[in-house]
Amino acid sequence: MNFPFGSGMLRPGMRAVWMLAAAVAATPAWAATEVPVWHTLKGHNAEAFQDLIKAYNRSQSDIKVVARAFDTPEALDQALSAAAKSKELPALAQIGDSHTLEDISQRSYVQPFHVLQKASGLKNTRWFVSSDNAFVHDAKGQLMAFPYMLEIPVMYYNQDAFKKAGLVPPQPQRTWMDLQGQLVTMANNGSRKCPLTSDLPVSINLENLAAVNNQLYASADNGLKAKGLPSFSFDSTYVRHLALMVTWVRSEIMVRPDVGMHSAERFAKGECAVMMSSSGHIGEFSDQRKLNYAVSGLPYYPEVTRKPGNPFVSGAGLWVMKTSKPVTDATAAFLGWLSQPEQAARWYQQTGFLPLTQAAFDATPASYYAKLGQWRDLVAVYSGKAALTAQGFRINNYPAIRTRFQQILDSALSGQQPAVTALNTASAEANKLVRQR
Repeated sequence: MNFPFGSGMLRPGMRAVWMLAAAVAATPAWAATEVPVWHTLKGHNAEAFQDLIKAYNRSQSDIKVVARAFDTPEALDQALSAAAKSKELPALAQIGDSHTLEDISQRSYVQPFHVLQKASGLKNTRWFVSSDNAFVHDAKGQLMAFPYMLEIPVMYYNQDAFKKAGLVPPQPQRTWMDLQGQLVTMANNGSRKCPLTSDLPVSINLENLAAVNNQLYASADNGLKAKGLPSFSFDSTYVRHLALMVTWVRSEIMVRPDVGMHSAERFAKGECAVMMSSSGHIGEFSDQRKLNYAVSGLPYYPEVTRKPGNPFVSGAGLWVMKTSKPVTDATAAFLGWLSQPEQAARWYQQTGFLPLTQAAFDATPASYYAKLGQWRDLVAVYSGKAALTAQGFRINNYPAIRTRFQQILDSALSGQQPAVTALNTASAEANKLVRQR
């Protein structure tokens, strides 16, 4: 019997058969396992990550990775706490180490990455950053998180600004006093509004002032010793340095450090001659067609050390959450794909985060470094054994300590208190916070 399809005259039983057939046709044979990933990446780096996720999702049909971006680490952390209560955790979450690794690893909903690594195809992966580096590694050198957003502080410089000022070669000096002379020259020859800027005042002026000058940042081997609480004691090197920075702000050869994206935006637009910030801006800056920039290491004091040391690794990792076995297996597959040389090299080259694997570093051609100054040499050292002063630090309550350091530095750079007073206050308050639980 023929039924006129346009008339809507199907009998009830036949209508049900047609509806069921349509539903089956519209449903895949099996649903892909979803892998939610929460992150706080911004701008260029967020786009690079999303591009990789899209490429992975296109490469197979069994797993679907879904990214969710948060404005701040604090917002992501609050969402994680809520998700843990509702049992709706993501598979992966970007969390900064904050130099208090145990605070993260002891959360009931977190799974150490090395556990997943040993049970998956990732077990033979040769990671780039050496295992003696305390950042996202535990005391045994085991990775607690997938080391995907690791970075170091560097000195960016606008080569056109140096050329305009007549500085030859057009690159910054590595000692603080020699750099001062260059900044004065540039301020008088085209860079008056912004000879130098930074968005990492605590990292540049306290943490890595120690590491780059081959000094310990805190006692008890920067808190890495099993016994004894670390403490701070900012000596004459710190006093001299902060006093110098105060004069730089007063004489307008340095814009007072600005925490946030404003400094990076100014440098990207070509407004600032020099910027001290994290290496994670490299991809963003390389995207700026009119920005002729390169990368150098942070300055040091030759009176303190003959040769500059290496700054601390910072940034964040992708932490694995405790979810169902299918999601955990799918997560391992996704991380394994990200670890492949092609994807890992692409991520390193597009972002400025440290290489994920040795293969990613080895796969990066010399042409990539051609216009990036010292970048290759600055990166290469992190695959080898780190000096004690550069291995990182582990300090209880450090997020609160860093916040207080930021406030005190800002007060000194604003001229509200002398450098020696500010640093005495900083060490005294930090030593109290270390002992708080």
